[in-house]
Amino acid sequence: MSNPTESATPRLDFIREFIANDVRSGKNGGQVVTRFPPEPNGYLHIGHAKSICLNFGLAEENAPNSRCHLRFDDTNPTKEETEYVDSIMEDVKWLGFDWGTHLYYASDYFGKFYEFAEQLITKGLAFVCDLNAAQMREYRGNLTEPGKPSPFRDRSVEENLDFFRRMRAGEFTDGSHTLRAKIDMASSNLNLRDPVLYRILHAEHHRTGNEWCIYPMYDFAHPLSDALEGITHSLCTLEFEDHRPLYDWLVENVDGLPSRPVQREFSRLNLNWTVMSKRKLLRLVKEDRVSGWDDPRMPTLSGIRRRGYTSAAMRNFSKGVGLTKFKALTDYGVLENAVREDLNKVALRRMAVLRPLKLVLTNYPEGQIEEIEAPNNQEDPNAGMRKVKLGRELYIDQEDFAEVPPKDWRRFTLGAEVRLTNAFCVICTDVIKDDAGNVIELRGTYDETTRHGKNPEGRPKVKAAVHWVSAEHSVTAPVRLYDRLFTVDDPDAAAGENGDFVDFINPKSLEVIEDARLEATLGEAKPGEHFQFIRVGYFVADSKDSQPGSPVFNRTVSLRDGFAKGK
Repeated sequence: MSNPTESATPRLDFIREFIANDVRSGKNGGQVVTRFPPEPNGYLHIGHAKSICLNFGLAEENAPNSRCHLRFDDTNPTKEETEYVDSIMEDVKWLGFDWGTHLYYASDYFGKFYEFAEQLITKGLAFVCDLNAAQMREYRGNLTEPGKPSPFRDRSVEENLDFFRRMRAGEFTDGSHTLRAKIDMASSNLNLRDPVLYRILHAEHHRTGNEWCIYPMYDFAHPLSDALEGITHSLCTLEFEDHRPLYDWLVENVDGLPSRPVQREFSRLNLNWTVMSKRKLLRLVKEDRVSGWDDPRMPTLSGIRRRGYTSAAMRNFSKGVGLTKFKALTDYGVLENAVREDLNKVALRRMAVLRPLKLVLTNYPEGQIEEIEAPNNQEDPNAGMRKVKLGRELYIDQEDFAEVPPKDWRRFTLGAEVRLTNAFCVICTDVIKDDAGNVIELRGTYDETTRHGKNPEGRPKVKAAVHWVSAEHSVTAPVRLYDRLFTVDDPDAAAGENGDFVDFINPKSLEVIEDARLEATLGEAKPGEHFQFIRVGYFVADSKDSQPGSPVFNRTVSLRDGFAKGK
């Protein structure tokens, strides 16, 4: 029989088990030092959140003998910008993590990298190659054929040092020379077939300016940065698994490194209904198919933050998807459900009528205004109550009226009785139309005996309730209804080899309602404040376009998953 105590203990994922074994054995003095090392060449997306939560989360779990570094692997000056650096720092902080004093840049180590490169040359483990990119691909071979040694592979140490120093001095043009490791051109791992360590780039760097005209490759800088910073566990996504032998080769062959980090890989987060390639996201921005990197339809962290996703929801989602060693696809609905679950607990309830239809209560005294008490959040006993003004003229949503009702219709139609949320029951007695036959107003009478959810004995029970706002005391505001950016769950697969993923952009991914009528207090909503519009969905006051007293609302997520139900 199994031990109940053992079965109740949560099983660690393979990364945490690996780290726990190191801690138990006293390796690295029991320290756990991780890092999140983005390249500042774009905005972070949802997939990065998993890595951020893992690396910073492991540091928190193993405190106090642990830390997590934020390091920018800024080795390509042609694609990197300070704008991206700033946005990445903002994203990490938004997720609730703090690197403290441990903010680093690969460019901090450019001098050290150069010394290490000369060291490898001196050891006969690196050489300057004159092959261009096309020739290098030809010499490299493929998965079934070994590569051929570069004709420059056997240059002397003195000659290689001379060429490399002249590269550093700016004597040569871009692409004319590279520094390559001398490993094994017959290796079954193509990453070990004399990979490039340095290339010439006459480009201004966002931090070092024009100090350098040669720059280290990512695969060279990354492991050496880890070693220089004392990283104990370098955690990467699966596409770097084949790069691990090169990582280890560099750590083993460079002298003077203060630590010997180890690399381990886990599956990256893949979501359907979107794309998460930086190149494709950049194209969406450059071609004005979205309003920017922070467009609420984008899977960037700045985009989902503006849409109203919460950091707590993202942390819970990242934890929930878990860690595996195999490629997996997560349904976008799982993320949306995590957002709903968090907002259900924290979002204030308010009434908002997106498509207003006037309702006049003909038996309600003209000029009389009363205040109805309504809960701010039924899920939070401490949220308290609010008062909502009610008078003779109200607005309900057009979708809550049907002149010719379908089967099982329970909302307003001529002669039908419906409860107004937190108020009383109303029966529709008249329908007013304009000259074109459009319904422009409803009239009805209310039943005083049905206030506060009461239903007098013997009276038929009303089965539906609709939300409403006072015509006189509501405010108008723009409401943006965001939906998924693509019409198919896998835009790349739908495009195939000859198609284009942008052909599947959802033309209905954004609908703007300019004249929604909202509870009066929503007129004072602050940017970033979350609400549940009762019976409609979860919304946030836009952090960019809202002004004091003039908020703009973004739909964060619907109350239910419409796509799952064949919307």
